[in-house]
Amino acid sequence: MAIRKIISINEELCNGCGNCITGCAEGALQLINGKAKLVKETYCDGFGDCIGTCPTGALKIIERESDEFDFDRTIEHVEKIRGEDGVKFMRESHKIHEQKMAAANAAPAHQHAGGGCPGTRMRMMKAQQTAQATPVAEGAMPVVMKSEISQWPLQLHLLPTRAPFFDNRELVVLSTCSPVTSPDIQWRYIRGRSVAIACPKLDRTEGYVEKLAEIFVSNNIPRVIIMRMEVPCCGGLTALVKAALERSKPQGLVVDEVTMSLEGEIVKTNRIY
Repeated sequence: MAIRKIISINEELCNGCGNCITGCAEGALQLINGKAKLVKETYCDGFGDCIGTCPTGALKIIERESDEFDFDRTIEHVEKIRGEDGVKFMRESHKIHEQKMAAANAAPAHQHAGGGCPGTRMRMMKAQQTAQATPVAEGAMPVVMKSEISQWPLQLHLLPTRAPFFDNRELVVLSTCSPVTSPDIQWRYIRGRSVAIACPKLDRTEGYVEKLAEIFVSNNIPRVIIMRMEVPCCGGLTALVKAALERSKPQGLVVDEVTMSLEGEIVKTNRIY
């Protein structure tokens, strides 16, 4: 055994929503008697991808003495409970983890550099040639690009479950950070579509699954695009949509997940439904 990072669950805060079960690529968590439980220490890699899916803050990564993460045994476990698709998802998750650790000059393959959630790690992006603040005189109106937003409200908490702006339009489930990170989000992903903005890490997500499920079945929506960042906590956005799909089982709906890098580049597109 060794001192390493591993998930810790506060059962008093856990509301049994099950979001973390979906968010954990290794299948290390299960609902037992209405509470999330770590089923085996060797299945937990200590990366904390599940944390961003928890609406109550019941999950955190701690350091304590534990058996080491066993990649091969975990692969066997995931294949047994989730099949080949689950194994593929786990391998992809670990590839992303390793790439991030290499980029951050981190040594251990299964530990965060500096500890904590990788989505909160401080970074400085490469400066662009034109990356200077635009001077704006007090009271002056700066020249701006026309907004492609064609609805209100936008935030998932505020959205109705039935609205004319949903009908016959694709829906973008948009992470809060995406439109700030990339300047072309509006014309590339929002133009001509309806929008639901949410953050799985900072929002109070109680009711999000139920609302999304109702939106999916109460409106004529042909396609949903999940626009998320590549940080693990943003995977909670996909987990919420997947849970809503499982709950509502909409017919004829296509759902794509688009993952964007911290530099605003699209790094992966994946059809999940």
